[in-house]
Amino acid sequence: MKKGSVIIVGTGPGLGSSLARKFAKEGHHVFVARRERNAAALDELCDEIKNNGGNATAIATDARDEDQVINLFSKVSEHGQIDCVIFNIGANVFFPIKDTTARVFKKVWEMATFAGFLVGRESAKHMKNKGTIIFTGATASLRGSSGFSAFSSAKFGLRALAQSLARELGPQGIHVVHTIIDGAIDHPWIKENFPDTYKLKAVDGILNPDQIAETYYNLHLQEKSVWTHEIDLRPYMEKF
Repeated sequence: MKKGSVIIVGTGPGLGSSLARKFAKEGHHVFVARRERNAAALDELCDEIKNNGGNATAIATDARDEDQVINLFSKVSEHGQIDCVIFNIGANVFFPIKDTTARVFKKVWEMATFAGFLVGRESAKHMKNKGTIIFTGATASLRGSSGFSAFSSAKFGLRALAQSLARELGPQGIHVVHTIIDGAIDHPWIKENFPDTYKLKAVDGILNPDQIAETYYNLHLQEKSVWTHEIDLRPYMEKF
């Protein structure tokens, strides 16, 4: 059977790219989305996937902009059925509460919650009685740490959105998943800003994005009788 399209919103150099490679390898046409300023990186990823025999298309999209999200789904739907949509925007920032401006708080909410709503809504409109929607969460989805008031509240909101959509769309045949990524992911930003943490990669102490992608793909394959709504992923040495 011909496999449908996959949309990955928030296709950065870490997990987003690993997800694109995995779903393309499995025969899906992958549509990768980030803001316009990252267009060159998206094109490079698509070229890599094509060179390896897959299908990938970049569509520059600011997921906080309603018209751009609508346009993204409209373009992808021209290629046929949408099988899976992954919302993978991070929005992780550290700001002590006294330094958190209204602009910062609102921007983080727009990135992690409002954008998730727009993507979830358009997914529901375009998926017909089948499909998977996966929202990437974080440790902050479960508890608010010191200095992360904006990030935690936004991730709490995304988790609530995912729960609501799961209850509404599940009976319609659409599988909604919320993943809790509890720990640092192997990513250039972690390597640059947290070198001591990044050293743990040598002993599998940080999350491997390719392995996370394997888990996401297996979630997409689940039968209706055993759907997972929420799953947490963490390195074996991570405290919880």
